[in-house]
Amino acid sequence: MSAPSERAVIRLELVVVFAMTLGLAGLSSLLTLIDALLAPTPISDQTIAINVPLARAGVIDFLKQLIAVIRLLAWGALGAYLLYRAGMKLAAVGLDGTRKGRDTALGVGLAALIGIPGLAFYLAAHAAGMNLAVAPSTLDDTWWRPIALVLLAVGNAWAEEVLVVGYLITRLRHLGMSETAALLVSAVVRGSYHLYQGFGGFVGNVVMGLVFGRVWQRTNRLWPLVIAHTLLDVVAFVGYALLRDRVSWLP
Repeated sequence: MSAPSERAVIRLELVVVFAMTLGLAGLSSLLTLIDALLAPTPISDQTIAINVPLARAGVIDFLKQLIAVIRLLAWGALGAYLLYRAGMKLAAVGLDGTRKGRDTALGVGLAALIGIPGLAFYLAAHAAGMNLAVAPSTLDDTWWRPIALVLLAVGNAWAEEVLVVGYLITRLRHLGMSETAALLVSAVVRGSYHLYQGFGGFVGNVVMGLVFGRVWQRTNRLWPLVIAHTLLDVVAFVGYALLRDRVSWLP
């Protein structure tokens, strides 16, 4: 546990970092859900899109999507940098390149563990009226759409896993919080910025956060989480773009 004065600085740092990044995203997500609940249409009959066009002109849209990717990469880099400034080597949170093969294998396994039950849970939650229909992408069918979606998947994975797992849990440890309590906080934060999807999105991402966070606590390897999250988002973003209007079982 850090000294009292240092703990005060860490608390302020956490507030500033998450106010700039995923914390405000969680608040905005909550307001989006409340707005959906207040609408006369049941939330299961409403649709929310994740990756949407950002400009009318195709080239400008592509460039703005790339800016969004850079912002996500910068958020994750901020968390890694602050840990480094606090005296930690990136290897201490599992961001070194010494175990590429094992990290990749664990990442693929985690993606399968979360992805298949996660899709089933999403479909069940939507059918039960707990979730909006989530459209992972409404980008136009352009040559750059797969590139943008893959890069956005990488950006999301990097930002979320570094900030919400590696950075947040580490800083909560420095505040003297137990491993279980820090894991719960991390998982709830992850769920909070997915509230825009509905109650099912919140619960599903809390469960994902519990699994990912515990794996990191046990292995101290962050790359497998980034790899798994990237694979999940690539399948969701690109797969939806390819299957949209071609299958009947997607809401």
